[in-house]
Amino acid sequence: MERINRIKVVLAEKQKTNKWLAEQLGKNTTTVSKWCIKSSQLDIQTFAKIAEMLEVSMDKLLIRSSIKLLSPGQHFFSQYDSIVGI
Repeated sequence: MERINRIKVVLAEKQKTNKWLAEQLGKNTTTVSKWCIKSSQLDIQTFAKIAEMLEVSMDKLLIRSSIKLLSPGQHFFSQYDSIVGI
């Protein structure tokens, strides 16, 4: 799976820590650390929640090279819809 998030970078820009994020989400700090070092990816709902908490758009949390042009009517996470049940 491609590692597509910039959570660590945006946390630093917002002067927030992994511990703060873990507390806000009710997650273990180890889980958040894995997201930040990209050894594990999170589900789309949590990704959206993090963007909201950090007051950024979801695309701000994405690595730029992972963003691709889509056909009209498609959305970026369409490939994940079946995984998360959207």
